[in-house]
Amino acid sequence: MIYLDNAATSWPKPPQVARAMAGVLNQPFGNPGRGGHSASLRSGRTVDACRETLAEYLGAAPERIIFTLNCTDALNMAIRGSLRRGDHVLVTHDAHNAVMRPLAGLEQRGEITLSVLRAGPDGIIPPEAIDEAVQPATSLCVLTHASNVTGTLQDARALTAAAHRFGLPVLLDAAQTAGIEDLRGIGADMIAMPGHKGLLGPMGTGVLCLGEHVELRPLREGGTGSASESVHQPEMLPDRLESGTLQLPVLAGLLQGVRFARANGSAIREYENYLINLLRKRLAALPGVTVYGSADAPHVGVLSFNLPGMECAEAADRLDALGFCLRGGLHCAPCMHRWLGTQGTVRASVGPYSTEAEINALADAVAKILKERES
Repeated sequence: MIYLDNAATSWPKPPQVARAMAGVLNQPFGNPGRGGHSASLRSGRTVDACRETLAEYLGAAPERIIFTLNCTDALNMAIRGSLRRGDHVLVTHDAHNAVMRPLAGLEQRGEITLSVLRAGPDGIIPPEAIDEAVQPATSLCVLTHASNVTGTLQDARALTAAAHRFGLPVLLDAAQTAGIEDLRGIGADMIAMPGHKGLLGPMGTGVLCLGEHVELRPLREGGTGSASESVHQPEMLPDRLESGTLQLPVLAGLLQGVRFARANGSAIREYENYLINLLRKRLAALPGVTVYGSADAPHVGVLSFNLPGMECAEAADRLDALGFCLRGGLHCAPCMHRWLGTQGTVRASVGPYSTEAEINALADAVAKILKERES
């Protein structure tokens, strides 16, 4: 099996991730923050270490690192926790449904209005697109850092600066860039990310990083292990936004994944770009194959393509039968596909454990399918 679906979830994980998770399940770890005994305190130290490591990676205060179920949960927390009736929101053309569905639902109920930022033919959004789209009621700008369809990477720092000139807070969807790109200097007010992709942790983890002055209404209220004398949700962070027992085994794994990603981030970024550029070159040389996204635009290790005269689902199934794990379809990003003018694509996405031999094998397999269709 050749796994090239890292945009959905990274695999394999660094071996220490599984070891850390097994250690929690096989040793007496208690409920973090829900007791004063040694097992509970041991769990609390693991949670604190994960929070502090992420804070260092993102340049944030530890209490402003909020653990969530996944990136979708983090995006919902940021969107629903900050918007109010009558607000206007700016959003990018390549937004994932984790962004669009919460926003479209609010729009459908008449609570907010939306504007999609103008993108150039290469998929890059110029900062002046924000100037053009801002309205008096605009209260939030939601940016997708990198497309999960084409891998095109936006200049989030320039876009954030443009939004800040109007006093607009920026929510950055870093689903495809956390652990790979440097997020510290972007200046976004909120950053949502999964733990199971570029951060190399297990599924069931997500993070919302809040800027210094950001305050959100909690989506969930309940036990936090703090201020237990009160029936009201505590005001302090992270407790205000983290009700219920935290997912300790996956946070233990996430801690190890983040440590690995931090130590190797620049090398991973360079290596993944090399592999995806090689794949683009190999596929673009095959007759009739359409490769999406500009080769000249900055990008991450994600690439979409289609084969001539073949539905993307069929192509993905044919490649699956040859031993390749890819994804065919809309990739939960219908707005991006409307912009591209496609009904779906086959997506390949590399990770730190992908190899040049695997990339060449995929290109050879596509060539084989094309040859078989000709005969």
